[in-house]
Amino acid sequence: MRGADPRVVLGLHRSRHKRRLLAGALDLGVTALDTSSNYLGFRSHQVLARTAGNLLPRFTVSTKVGYFAGPDGAEHSLDPVRLRTAVEKAAEDLGREPDLVFLHNPEHSLREAAPRNQDALVQACATLDAAVAKGLCAAWGVASWNPLPLLSLIDPTGPRPAVLMVRAGLMVGARTLDAADALTKVWGLEDAKLWGMSPFGGSTSTRVWDKIDPRVFLRDGSRLSRLQAAFRAAYHLPRVGCVAVGTDEPAHLSELVEALAGGVDERTVAEYRSLLRGGSRAQPA
Repeated sequence: MRGADPRVVLGLHRSRHKRRLLAGALDLGVTALDTSSNYLGFRSHQVLARTAGNLLPRFTVSTKVGYFAGPDGAEHSLDPVRLRTAVEKAAEDLGREPDLVFLHNPEHSLREAAPRNQDALVQACATLDAAVAKGLCAAWGVASWNPLPLLSLIDPTGPRPAVLMVRAGLMVGARTLDAADALTKVWGLEDAKLWGMSPFGGSTSTRVWDKIDPRVFLRDGSRLSRLQAAFRAAYHLPRVGCVAVGTDEPAHLSELVEALAGGVDERTVAEYRSLLRGGSRAQPA
């Protein structure tokens, strides 16, 4: 990988936030946590601060804002006041300013490439940019499950995120991969500033992992399992500097860290992406 060694970020999406896992992550050299204001029933920040205790200062912490508790469940909003309040509350609940705050899935509220939607995105980005200036967080970024709608809404003269997080791995379609590459270029981000998420498409137990052998993407993958190879290949689909992955088991996290030693065959990755583009009309994003 260009620029820096690949890194693992421990994602807390489905985690029970156990101290044993956090201590195990530190033992493995995993020192970055990623959560969100809406994780664990909108309690992730409070539970993490209480559970981690004196371990928390040893981690960098990223979180996300954009989803809010509503009368009918979670609701999404890009309202600047709600976003600013969410960043303030994140710092309060964590007991520290986050190292990074992502604008969470802005496309959820941006369904059309209309001027009002471009303005809403610019204002949301400006809100997080102002939060950094006020010391509420060290940096801000955009986390997008489907980055394709954002391409027509980006104002190149507006605030630029420090980090972009997108889906990564073999379960991601060609259009999403290409959209991630395009956003990276528009925002002038280096590989290390592009993060991947959901490298297994949400589950390591689906039948697809029994039917394919991702070790073909490695120069010598014979010593790695299929899931380890899939995780390593995710750093090149698209090219990212780190991948946020969730688990409650230190042993599983150890296997993923071990997978980073595998070398990726970039020619095979390029051929695979070419094949994906050729069949993109029949595939999901």
